[in-house]
Amino acid sequence: MKIESTTVTFDADDVAAESAFWAAVFGGEIVRYGEYCEITAPDGSRPVGVQHAPGLTPLDWPSESVRAHLDVVVDDIATAHQEVLDLGAVLLQRTPGGEPFNVYRSPAGHPFCLCWTP
Repeated sequence: MKIESTTVTFDADDVAAESAFWAAVFGGEIVRYGEYCEITAPDGSRPVGVQHAPGLTPLDWPSESVRAHLDVVVDDIATAHQEVLDLGAVLLQRTPGGEPFNVYRSPAGHPFCLCWTP
């Protein structure tokens, strides 16, 4: 089997808002396929997709378990932190136990981490 690419796909009630958020995070473009959108990053990769899930409500983390999440490694946590907040993310947990990551929630309620090298 030859894998040509991989994409993590998030469910969202508001596909447009969630797609715009991830496109801004990755500095990419939104490619629409009906009710499914894919983000194309400047390097040509397709890191994130968003599919329509009517009535989806945000996960109540940490009381509800997350089965998967996205780790986004950044070179400047202060700048990246402010950028994702400005884009509509919510900070859920700052550097737990001094670990090099913060936990956020996207506009549709999906937890993700901004990680950095200490």
